[in-house]
Amino acid sequence: MKKIASIICGLLLSSGLVLAQDEKKKGDADKGKETFEQCGACHNTDSPEKKMGPSLQGLFKKEKLNNGKAVTDANIKAVINAGGNGMPAYADLLSDEEKTDVIAYLKTL
Repeated sequence: MKKIASIICGLLLSSGLVLAQDEKKKGDADKGKETFEQCGACHNTDSPEKKMGPSLQGLFKKEKLNNGKAVTDANIKAVINAGGNGMPAYADLLSDEEKTDVIAYLKTL
C-alpha cells in the first residue's frame, strides 16, 4: 500500500512540475510589459502608427510579420534575437525568460 501511495505522490508531483513548466513557457505578461518599456521608445503598442519601428498593436491578430513570416512565438523571438532594419539584436541582452515574457505581453495587445 505504501508503494502505491508513493507512486501516486510521485505522479502528482511530476504532473505539477510539468504544469509549472508549461506556465513558465507561456511567460508573464506583466513582467513582459516592464521589460518592453525599453522597446516602447521605437514601437507603439496603443496606436497603429509607426515610430522608428513598426507598431506592435494587435501583432498576434495579424497573419504575417513585416518580414513575411507567420506570426508565431518562434518567429517573433527570432526577430527579437536578431534585430534588423535599425533594431539592435537582443539575443544576448535579454534572457530567454524575458523574451518569453515580452511575447506574452505582446499577445495582450
